[in-house]
Amino acid sequence: MESSYPTDLSDVAWGVLKPLFPKGDPKKGGRPRLYSYREILNAIFYLEKTGCQWRMLPREFPEWGLVWQYFRKWRDDGTLEKVRLALNGKMR
Repeated sequence: MESSYPTDLSDVAWGVLKPLFPKGDPKKGGRPRLYSYREILNAIFYLEKTGCQWRMLPREFPEWGLVWQYFRKWRDDGTLEKVRLALNGKMR
């Protein structure tokens, strides 16, 4: 992603969150990942801060449907709550 937005994770914040996500490539035989977890999180933070519609996500971010899939998965498995807790704990 070339452009940066005020909602993008800083290097320090990403350093706190990075351990919450799997390392390396997807499962053996899976498709290679096109976007980093950081890029996906940046898109989610942009959506939450601006309140824009999913389909209006700027083109600098990954495709909205992919971001939506990750958002749903991470919301349902508790990852987004862990992200929130990690950022709140580190930033205080």
